[in-house]
Amino acid sequence: MMIKCIATDMDGTLLNSTQDITEENKAAILKAQEQGIEVVVATGRSYQEATFVLDEAGLKLPIICVNGAEVRSKDGSVIATNPLSKDQARRAAEALARTGNYFEVYTSQGTFTNDPDKAITIMTDIFASANPEVPMETLVRGAHERFHKGLVQVVDDYTPLFNDDEHTIYKLLAFSIDEQKQEEGKKSLSEIEGLALSSSGHLNIEITSEKAQKGIALEAFTESKGISLADTMAIGDNQNDLSMFARVGRAVAMGNADFEIQMECDVVTSANDESGVAEAILEVL
Repeated sequence: MMIKCIATDMDGTLLNSTQDITEENKAAILKAQEQGIEVVVATGRSYQEATFVLDEAGLKLPIICVNGAEVRSKDGSVIATNPLSKDQARRAAEALARTGNYFEVYTSQGTFTNDPDKAITIMTDIFASANPEVPMETLVRGAHERFHKGLVQVVDDYTPLFNDDEHTIYKLLAFSIDEQKQEEGKKSLSEIEGLALSSSGHLNIEITSEKAQKGIALEAFTESKGISLADTMAIGDNQNDLSMFARVGRAVAMGNADFEIQMECDVVTSANDESGVAEAILEVL
């Protein structure tokens, strides 16, 4: 098998526990690009949150954002979108509110929260799931950074987002530390047609259109480049990476991924704090 495309997740995968891209990972990506391999990021993050980290590292990559709800080229232009319909978004929001689950709204105009404290908790959970060995205060600091950098906007009420044409709704990211509320939320959501539910942390639910999954978006992306999925490698650490693993020729789990995720892959690489992405890339070059 000749790898022609490499797709990598961000949190817990390409990013280390301080949410940075290591020099080793950067060097391996550049080396792959020099050899004509298409490297694409596939993340649950919004475009703004994904490019923020890539810019810091000086990397230009196409991005499958918000779990596949939006695909952007290297230069940032939107190639494809798979949004939730306004009706789906409204019904999902009602189901979450009714079952007592906090949620954020990811739109074409950025990410919105109606409770900044909970927004910090939800991000800390994602970071903690990806980096279980890191001290909590380090993770909380990273979560706070989202606000200071303006990556999340605070609103009193989500209703206008669901009603105007300006905001295309890509994803709802729900969170509860109460497992029963979370289960009730999932049950209500599963009754709404056309939704995909996955997760990127211990305590969250990611809600997108069923057409917005990393694997489906990656399939469309490789097709547009004339590359076969059999010649594609995907690297990830969480449930929302499974749709990629199921489709690609080479599925790579991070060393920090749960055992269930590792079981679904062909190869297990080192952990994210040991530049496991670089290791996986150099192995196929």
